[in-house]
Amino acid sequence: MNGGATLLFDAPGPRARLRNHLLTAVALVALLAIAWFVYSRFDAKGQWRAEIWEPFARPATWTNFIVPGLIGTLKAAGLGAVFALVFGAVFGLARLSDHRWVRIPAGVVVEVFRAIPLLLLIFFVFYLLPSLLGGGDYTLIAVVVGLTLYNGSVLAEIIRAGVLAVPRGQSEAAYAIGLRKTGVLWRILLPQAITAMMPAIVSQLVVLLKDTALGYIIAYVDLLNFGFKIIPPNFPGSLIPAAIVIGIIYIGLNMLLSALATWLERRSRRSRKSAARPIGLSTVAGPAGAGVGQG
Repeated sequence: MNGGATLLFDAPGPRARLRNHLLTAVALVALLAIAWFVYSRFDAKGQWRAEIWEPFARPATWTNFIVPGLIGTLKAAGLGAVFALVFGAVFGLARLSDHRWVRIPAGVVVEVFRAIPLLLLIFFVFYLLPSLLGGGDYTLIAVVVGLTLYNGSVLAEIIRAGVLAVPRGQSEAAYAIGLRKTGVLWRILLPQAITAMMPAIVSQLVVLLKDTALGYIIAYVDLLNFGFKIIPPNFPGSLIPAAIVIGIIYIGLNMLLSALATWLERRSRRSRKSAARPIGLSTVAGPAGAGVGQG
């Protein structure tokens, strides 16, 4: 194949290329117009004045406000990612069990926590813990538990889909040489499935990182909280600059993780160590599959 042809589309002809170039130019002009409108409106409100941006050139602003907020965000994201991966591994493998008394309850847990909005989970934990454990600061715990339950349920489906993506002949060959089910899972299926599902796992961790911003609702001290609640009162008129700076930091973090996911996807496509195709997030939306059979 050449000339831009793919498995799904033919190479565009001269008229199609011209049309694509015109649409690209129109879209670019529209984006520039929107950017100019936003810039001019901000300028009319005095949001580009040097004095309201000056605090962000001070090292103290970063060390006292932005860096502590970034640490709070990364702490919640790191803990949530670790616990979500553990949760996902346990319940994802449980959903592959041949035993109904394991597979069905695990499926119920995963489907329930996938269906509940993350913000509702955070609220539930935040207001439940004081009733059970007494007074205290449970903001971090509420955010981490919410992230764990919701994202862990999605990761459980990714792991299940990754194992099921390995061709059935792999497990049948393993059983033929005398391996038991546990050996087939850990020695044959999982090593290949990890290659296939790694891009989707990293993509879900990008979602998890962005979801930490929901801690703002319960006053968890993170990057968003510092940007919108703590910095503006200390530097009057700096709300918009703070929002822009915080937004750029979030974009940078997510772009790094997204770049990692893209690299892993390309690497998994080139890898010859796995017979399974890469798993996308859309793959996990289907109905639950059967357990790993014994051939």
